[in-house]
Amino acid sequence: MKRNILMVYPEVPSTYWSFKSSLRFAGKKAQFPPLGLITVAAMLPDEYDIRLVDLNVRKLTDTQISWAELIFVSAMIVQKQSFSEVVTRCKSLGKTVVAGGPYPTSSHASISGVDHFILGEAERVLQEFIRDYENGCAKQIYQDVERPDITATPVPRFDLLEIDKYFSMMLQFSRGCPFNCEFCDIIELFGRKPRTKTPEQFIREIQAVYNTGFRGSLFVVDDNFIGNKSEVRKLLPHIAAWQKDRGYPYSLFTEASVNLADDPALMDEMIEAGFDMVFLGIETPVEETLHKTQKAQNTRKKLLDSVRAIQNKGLEVSAGFIVGFDTDPENIFDLQIKFIQESGIIMAMVGIMIALPNTQLYRRLARENRLLGETSGNNTHDLDTNFITVMDKRTLQEGYKRVLKTIYNPKNYFDRCKVMMEQVPKRSRAKRPLRWQEMRAFFSSLVVQTFSLYGFQYLKFLLYTLRKKPSLFPEAVRMAIMLHHFRLITKNLVKNHKKSLRRALQSAKHALELQSVSRPALSHQEK
Repeated sequence: MKRNILMVYPEVPSTYWSFKSSLRFAGKKAQFPPLGLITVAAMLPDEYDIRLVDLNVRKLTDTQISWAELIFVSAMIVQKQSFSEVVTRCKSLGKTVVAGGPYPTSSHASISGVDHFILGEAERVLQEFIRDYENGCAKQIYQDVERPDITATPVPRFDLLEIDKYFSMMLQFSRGCPFNCEFCDIIELFGRKPRTKTPEQFIREIQAVYNTGFRGSLFVVDDNFIGNKSEVRKLLPHIAAWQKDRGYPYSLFTEASVNLADDPALMDEMIEAGFDMVFLGIETPVEETLHKTQKAQNTRKKLLDSVRAIQNKGLEVSAGFIVGFDTDPENIFDLQIKFIQESGIIMAMVGIMIALPNTQLYRRLARENRLLGETSGNNTHDLDTNFITVMDKRTLQEGYKRVLKTIYNPKNYFDRCKVMMEQVPKRSRAKRPLRWQEMRAFFSSLVVQTFSLYGFQYLKFLLYTLRKKPSLFPEAVRMAIMLHHFRLITKNLVKNHKKSLRRALQSAKHALELQSVSRPALSHQEK
């Protein structure tokens, strides 16, 4: 039976991860497409008419909602506000809402308005839901107790996307991670035994992206790409051969654990396949904290040496850092700044520790009666933790802001860029012509950043690159544009936090005034 299905992806708020400010330079609306939704779309019956609205690239209209019989919504925790607004709006128009993804999976008990939940991985339970829905007996909750075999996962429906609105495309090779970090929800969602697709399957997916006409940046979204090294070694030669045959249409980047540094041969294969960047979960340079949080894989050698080893192979390192651990020393903010500057990690995503639902950390804090509520999921823009921290809250917040203001100070930032360019050799990939998108971004950058408060530092950095590393000039432009985003986000974060502090102080002052007025009356009554 033909049915109209509207898939809606909620808006991602403006954060360090969104890059909304810098995307405008390239004429793009969003960094990434909703890979989960277009994968689910490929699992639906062929006779279904499916449309997609990504709120990060366009607005949702009542006409679009009215067209559909079912509304499918997927979201991460950080999208919870937009998710709620979408559900409320669709229900007001009398529609049946089906929800899945990380946020509904972790928090469905507290979500209202959703008719049917598809929790966890959808490969098998989605078919059960469709069968029940067609028979008029659909349940509210569907969840697979076993991990599905993802070699059966179909090629995502890239044809549903407004492909020219995105800066980067996304593909997935594996799910799961072999490590056991206390604060991580990936192992809870996908397990500790990484499951992979076949090389042939992955090549079909990258070919599907190629067929859309998209060229440029391709993100392999695995939470730990090297979680199953033996399967990755089988995959990489296939990607390399495919890329060579087409003149390297894609620059690839992914996420991996720090032990990538221990495998030079694997890094060589990644470079050959077209990878040029990897995101590492470094978290902290404090070894005691790494042991306490069960991230021992980061303690096998000096973290700075590991970063250097990866950079020297030709992979730029971006990384995540966290403050607010129970074992953070008083000088943690200085330690984080020192490590970030010395390592030449230009995209250093620093966040305050939050307790994600269904993690070991969340369960421990619950036992210790330290939980304060649910998290917004935005650990880089929300300065209020959802648990009682060992460090004084105000000290943590002010220290965190100092880290951000320091590492995204233009001089410090461009100094890191120079360190990175010294550490990372020129990529050994086929040359390709400069794309219009990159030219547009460069001219937009010149107009905006030259006349900014840090215009002198900006021009000085570009001239340094032309003089010392001319082959890396496109990379220098990219890094400079990223600073525009980081500066705006940091400025807004500090400004908004000052406002919230003023409001808190005014509320406290008002409460004290009311208390002082009411005291005499109370005393009189008591007399």
